[in-house]
Amino acid sequence: MLKTALKPRWIAGLVFAIVVSGVFVLLSQWQFGRSTQPEVTVAATTEEPKSLITVLQPGDFFPGSVADQIVTATGSYDPQKQVLVPGRLNGGATGYWIIAALAVNDAPALTGAGASPQTWIPVARGWVADPADAPAPPSGTIELTGRLLPSEAPLPGTDAGPGRASAVSVAELINIWEVSSYPGFVAASSEAAGGSDVSAAASGGEVRPLNIGPQPPAEKVNWLNLFYAAEWVVFAGFALFIWWRLVKDDYRRGLEDALDEEHEAAARDHPEPDPTEPHPTETKVQP
Repeated sequence: MLKTALKPRWIAGLVFAIVVSGVFVLLSQWQFGRSTQPEVTVAATTEEPKSLITVLQPGDFFPGSVADQIVTATGSYDPQKQVLVPGRLNGGATGYWIIAALAVNDAPALTGAGASPQTWIPVARGWVADPADAPAPPSGTIELTGRLLPSEAPLPGTDAGPGRASAVSVAELINIWEVSSYPGFVAASSEAAGGSDVSAAASGGEVRPLNIGPQPPAEKVNWLNLFYAAEWVVFAGFALFIWWRLVKDDYRRGLEDALDEEHEAAARDHPEPDPTEPHPTETKVQP
């Protein structure tokens, strides 16, 4: 069969089948790329600043519709309520987030056992590589602007140590600070007091701003495009299968033709006797 496959026409057919299969594979990749598309953003107003006390309520669950929302808030920091969260990247370097508690003015106060007179919210103020470079939060009335983000999950079985937290987890932070809190945190983009910039980055030293942008929308799978991608792969394999089947059929035809030629040659060498002539062994009976 290899000899049949090496015929010029079948070599040309193989090249053609490979080209066709390559085109089908490219079409499969194109369909596969179209099978995952980002979901259309429902609301494009997250970059318009809104008041925190109108966007989110303390004591409620964090709704996904307010995630990434730029919010504003007025309040004051407590210098005793600041922790560092390790394992945070900034420009490829690993360091710490500076997390401080802001008492939000005009925020609804929670009631019940363990509730504090004021409602607070964790604020990620900046990033440092060395914990010794983390500045204390500024004093006075702070005008905060930043991106509202949902609470992170605490790392189970992890003791971050004094003055630190395993994650920006509201559940973990309220136990450290013993305060009532909003169910999320704010990544600060600006902090001002009396018209002056008092953000962590403006304090000098090695503090870097976080600059957290909106999160990319989730991707959804288009199953129809995924099916088409698999279908083109089948077509690519089928093109090579057709070439192999044609070569096999040609090979079988060659075997059949050779067998027919052998039969014809044998028939010429050994012709069949004429039934009208007497057999040599037969004797003619005299009348």
